[in-house]
Amino acid sequence: MKRNKLVLWVVLIAMLVTIAGCAKKTDTKDNNTDGQTSQEENNDSSKENIPTLKWYTVGNGMPTNYDKWQKHINEYLEEKIGAHVDVSVIPWGEWDDKKSLIVNSGEYFDILFTNEARYNTEVSLGTFKDISELVKTVTPDLYNYIPKDYWDAVSVDGKIYSVPTYKDSSATQYLVWDTAMVDKYGIDIKNLKTLDQLTDVFREIRDGENVAPFKLYKNGLDYVFFNYDTMQAGLPTLGVRYDDDKRTVVNTLKQQDILDELSILHEWYKEGIINADAPALDEQSGYRVAFIAQGWPSAAKTTWGPNTGIEAEAVQFTDTIVSNTTVGGSLNGIYSGTKYPEKCLKLIELMNKDSYVRDAFYYGLEGENFEYTDDGKVHKFNSDWTMAGYTQGTFFNVSQEDTSSFNQWDEVKELNANATPSVLIGFSLNTSSIETELAECRAIYLKYRSELLTGAKDPMELTKKITDELNAAGFEKIITEAQKQVDEFSK
Repeated sequence: MKRNKLVLWVVLIAMLVTIAGCAKKTDTKDNNTDGQTSQEENNDSSKENIPTLKWYTVGNGMPTNYDKWQKHINEYLEEKIGAHVDVSVIPWGEWDDKKSLIVNSGEYFDILFTNEARYNTEVSLGTFKDISELVKTVTPDLYNYIPKDYWDAVSVDGKIYSVPTYKDSSATQYLVWDTAMVDKYGIDIKNLKTLDQLTDVFREIRDGENVAPFKLYKNGLDYVFFNYDTMQAGLPTLGVRYDDDKRTVVNTLKQQDILDELSILHEWYKEGIINADAPALDEQSGYRVAFIAQGWPSAAKTTWGPNTGIEAEAVQFTDTIVSNTTVGGSLNGIYSGTKYPEKCLKLIELMNKDSYVRDAFYYGLEGENFEYTDDGKVHKFNSDWTMAGYTQGTFFNVSQEDTSSFNQWDEVKELNANATPSVLIGFSLNTSSIETELAECRAIYLKYRSELLTGAKDPMELTKKITDELNAAGFEKIITEAQKQVDEFSK
């Protein structure tokens, strides 16, 4: 009996040990499974926590293959900086209104393209984050890459609120022609240097081709104000002629050189040299016989021609000028309320320092818009990419196209080096005491800009009407304050 009890106890203990062992193995297995699941969940969570940076910019609208491009570039950005990007490309004709809405409504964004026309005002409104120290500590390579003069040009009261684009900091206007038309009509384009010299040529082409040879859209020909430094006030009716040693602040609409060119535009509009729908046309697209644009000579082969479907050639039409305004022609500000200021700076740094990222924004989707050649150049398949390259980052790390044997960016550097400085280089207008008047005057100018700069209305009558409304809104106060500051600057 005792023996039977002993056997029973041994069997019972063995069963308990076996059960305990099984339970322990089961626990271990469950724990391992839980650990694996938890890791997978963490990975998924990490993916979900990768921020998407909202970037508003201007161009010819959203690219048709944007979704594929975004997926492709975000895979690269995720690896490099742990962030994604979502770019909204606003059409040119809608840009001013949309940008004002974004700024004034407090709509969330992370990065916003801007320029000298609104920059000082946007800074005074608190739109952009002060990145003076952050850009040096978070992205020192970016800070050191962009010349100090550029940072100085975008500083407001000694603080930096945007990243300037290191590109053609000087400005030169070119008259761009369809080579086929030049050859057909035997045009001596090298000796056509003023608007009035173009009238008879355009008449001949208009009659021979039954087209408006100088096609514009509603923003018109802002080249008219090119010779005036607008002091980053965002108001083209306010300016100092870049070569005026007396530095006199004027109403540009009263200057004879500007009135003469506005009168020519009006003559062209009445004669059908400028398209009748110009004041209402939202975008500049399609074929143009000739047009005026800021750039450099080889842009005719690399940009202007391909974008309009022609073989083009360009002739310099103005002096090359450098000013705070020209440096401020392309800026990217980081929203003062962004959740990811460091990620924003790292993205902009990649745009300026990583050619792969720069090419993707400049040329589009590799395999659809372009491909790399064996020698590292870019061969474009089409001109469908609608982002504006000058709004993004430096030109000097954009891969060279295979259409020419020389580097077009060397032309840009040469123009910068030989530019004539404005008499107001280094001057920045403090608009704090005239913001209300500036806002009202800008609204008045924008109300009439299309009719003025497309030639749709008689400039003698229209400029008087605009001036009367400007004066009623405090334009004389703006001129007085600007002159006071210019005089102080000039001492």
